[in-house]
Amino acid sequence: MAQPTSQHDIHSTTAQGNWSTRRIAITALFCALAAVCTLFIEVPLLPAVPWLHYDPSGIICLIAGFAFGPATGVAVSIISYLPHIATTSGFWGMLMAIIATLSLVWPASLIYQHDTTRRGSSIGMIVGSIVSIICCILANIVVTPIYAGMDMSAVVNMIVPFLLPFNALKVAINCVVTALIYKPVSKALVDNE
Repeated sequence: MAQPTSQHDIHSTTAQGNWSTRRIAITALFCALAAVCTLFIEVPLLPAVPWLHYDPSGIICLIAGFAFGPATGVAVSIISYLPHIATTSGFWGMLMAIIATLSLVWPASLIYQHDTTRRGSSIGMIVGSIVSIICCILANIVVTPIYAGMDMSAVVNMIVPFLLPFNALKVAINCVVTALIYKPVSKALVDNE
């Protein structure tokens, strides 16, 4: 990984090592847009489990990570879900959302940072998807009994029929849409810096 161009810039997310006012503003806009998506756009994907909702904030977090590096992707993945603590999903819902998004975005953007080709983004999203699905299932086994008052064995019995398909569909939507729109969005954001 390239070192920052300035010794004072220790928080850089790019090889160039610069955080312009524009980049900070764009990162804040990514956070706000992802927060709006997660708060106001929720779609149940599987009729059998209507409490499991999909929102498109993961797409925004992936684009942020690809455009500005893993640190920005991580920041957007965490900050955008903080408003959930004040909603009905509360702390546990916020924690689950952060785990799901962070486990997709961080590996994907880290791999893409080292190989900024379509191949690199594809490999990154495949690895991120696998990591995310595993983390979501493990988090459900631990958190759902606390959050929903369910027995752990009941959660384990939901893995194959509900949790696995829901999480696989969720990451597939995030990755396919990101693959389709990332390049033009990224070009507009990064080229004008």
